[in-house]
Amino acid sequence: MNFSFHFFQDQFMKKITIGIDISSKTLDICLQKDGKTSVVKIANDVKAINSFFKKLAKEEVVIAMENTGRYNWQLYEALPRFNFEVYVISALHLKKSMGLIRGKNDKIDAERICKFIQKNQDECAAWKPVATNIQKMKVLLTERTSRIKIKRQLLGQQPDYKLMDTIGLEKQLAEMNRNLIDAIQQQIEKLESEIEEIIKSDNSLKEQAKQIQSVPGVGPVTCWTMIAKTEGFTTITEPRKMACYCGIVPFDHQSGTSIKRQSRVSNYADKSMKSVLHMAAMSAIRFDNKFREYYLRKVAEGKNKMSVLNAVRNKIVHTVFALIKNQATYKDHLVLS
Repeated sequence: MNFSFHFFQDQFMKKITIGIDISSKTLDICLQKDGKTSVVKIANDVKAINSFFKKLAKEEVVIAMENTGRYNWQLYEALPRFNFEVYVISALHLKKSMGLIRGKNDKIDAERICKFIQKNQDECAAWKPVATNIQKMKVLLTERTSRIKIKRQLLGQQPDYKLMDTIGLEKQLAEMNRNLIDAIQQQIEKLESEIEEIIKSDNSLKEQAKQIQSVPGVGPVTCWTMIAKTEGFTTITEPRKMACYCGIVPFDHQSGTSIKRQSRVSNYADKSMKSVLHMAAMSAIRFDNKFREYYLRKVAEGKNKMSVLNAVRNKIVHTVFALIKNQATYKDHLVLS
């Protein structure tokens, strides 16, 4: 045990390990080499990032950063020029790994990210640059989701305007509300059109979209989201991992003989992906297909409807991945199976 630990430690001593805490305008960079630690702050822009890492271009460098969404973009643009090992860590993973902590600031966070990758590098998947079309899809889907939330809020306000009839503001505010909803709906449709154009312009994505949307219940939004989340089925390549990522796999909850609860799905999941899969499952069981047959059979056996619906979501995920693997549409897949 001691030999393994010291060997592991010596291997990292030879490397430069870097943890980066990211904010919108600055990067706090913790650099560890030969047991010595230093922290510097630079601007979060490509020029400053290139200037800093150019000095380390010939070194063996391991870099870890938290996934902060769009604030990572400058690093994503600059780092592919260097031959570094790069890891992008889930914020939740980092938080849960820290245990009980006191205090928090950017410098400390950078040091914690640095220590995290030293301990967990073997368990983490290295980051790879995302294809431009996938990156565009992710941004457009994020913008679409944002506008849908705003539209939902505006629709929720409409009944309240009737309460303002006594002070003469109902018609004026209701009209403004409708105009905003119409404008946002136009933007949503434009974003959706741009996503479709991206898929049509890329033969690989076009073929994947055809295969995915051949599955009963799976529409364009579910298709786009699955392609974006899996980065064209390159980062998540197994259906069970995808199901786990979406929070639709039940896990045991047992300890000794005294604690044994019913298996249930985890709260640690991508809620947006889970939501679109739920809508796909709801759509699938409305029409005549194998998913509906399964759903009706299990409900007739006395199974809980939501548990069966979750199983349908799982089946949709496994079916999609089978189609992608076999390069087939749903009807072809049924014939083959």
